Amino acid sequence: MENTKKKSLRYSPEVRERAVRMVLEHQGDHESQWKGIASIAAKFGCSGETLRSWVRKAERDRGLRPGESTQEQDRLKELEREVRELRAQQDGLIHHSDRGVQYVSIRYTDRPVDAGIEPSVGSVGDSYDNALAETINGLCKAEVIHRLGPWRNLRAVEMATLEWVDWFNNRRLFGPIVDISPAEAEAACYEQLAGSAIGA
Repeated sequence: MENTKKKSLRYSPEVRERAVRMVLEHQGDHESQWKGIASIAAKFGCSGETLRSWVRKAERDRGLRPGESTQEQDRLKELEREVRELRAQQDGLIHHSDRGVQYVSIRYTDRPVDAGIEPSVGSVGDSYDNALAETINGLCKAEVIHRLGPWRNLRAVEMATLEWVDWFNNRRLFGPIVDISPAEAEAACYEQLAGSAIGA
């Protein structure tokens, strides 16, 4: 028995790009963008809805329409994958935060919980936590927010901040800790603690 299910056609990136370019270049030739999309879709042998989705994606990637760009979506998927890998490697991740200050927003606290990361909250008004948060926030603003702006949307700021934090923890070399990254220093510390526990 033959499979009666329609196979979905795959279009090369070049074909997609050309179709999107035609829609964007000929918007003024049609009564509405949808009519232009429908007309051009017929020439490429795809549905109007398929071409519309390509156009919306291209508009987001170019900053012409609000929403996550392809690059932002890819980075978020990569970060989610890293969270899954970390979760598989460790019994439990702990997210350190300070409750009762402006740094703890709903989104900031919900995201780690959604990822299965155990929250660890300091006491209200803990001056050491606040000083560290102020220092890191100031550094992030200086190195990312002010230097790389202006920003298209909040999502772009969030993605740039996440990338900076990943770089800061995993690839930035610190002189005071013998030119290694904080992640390497932490791993060495745990290795040393494990070694001293075995020797005891």
